[in-house]
Amino acid sequence: MQEHPSSAQIEAATAAFRMLADPTRLRLMWLLTSGEYDVTSLAERLEASRPLVSQHLAKLRMTGLVHTRREGRRVLYRARDTHVRTLITEALFHAGHEVTGRPRHDD
Repeated sequence: MQEHPSSAQIEAATAAFRMLADPTRLRLMWLLTSGEYDVTSLAERLEASRPLVSQHLAKLRMTGLVHTRREGRRVLYRARDTHVRTLITEALFHAGHEVTGRPRHDD
């Protein structure tokens, strides 16, 4: 039998879903599931301003969804871990079924 999640787990998951409810942040996370990017590269890919992308990345980092690493003067961002990458991928695959009407994968 699976244990019920703690209140702290529920709060952390709610915060993560809240962060992912923004289209720009979800697009950022989709990119970050496939590799590391700096702010300039992300801004170019999203056709958004660097300050806007930086603000969204700061929120994602604060929530623990994004990890950073410094390479010289650049800061590289990526999705935090396998759990986060799976969450983003599955959410978007689910949305694909909703949008296209493709059959679902019922167990």
